[in-house]
Amino acid sequence: MAKVTGWVGWIWFAGMMIILAGLFNLVSGIYAIIDDELYVTTRKGLLLFDLTGWGWVHLILGVLLLVTGIAVSVGKGWARLIAVILVMLNALTQLTWIMVNPWWSLVVIAVDVLVLYALIVHGKEAEAMREY
Repeated sequence: MAKVTGWVGWIWFAGMMIILAGLFNLVSGIYAIIDDELYVTTRKGLLLFDLTGWGWVHLILGVLLLVTGIAVSVGKGWARLIAVILVMLNALTQLTWIMVNPWWSLVVIAVDVLVLYALIVHGKEAEAMREY
């Protein structure tokens, strides 16, 4: 049984940030799908997809992040692994989105790094907290 310390707050922080990232991705995705004139892109689109395609990617990732963030916040063990994968994907999609929204993407990538730290280093404590 893992010892629960004050560091378990990092997991709650990670869960809330994942939920927030999910909500931001949902909003960003919906905007890109509904009004692709809102963002400025090059003639060739945004890397692999046009802006509407990236909007769908952000929308789907947003839903997955939202559900996983809730599961992380309540201490579900399976959610930690899924969250690590989704947060890394979120950082990668932000890296591709950097041409559209550079400062926002850099901030999101920095927060994703903090969330990864919390999930990887202090994740076991959240599972132990559920046992009390």
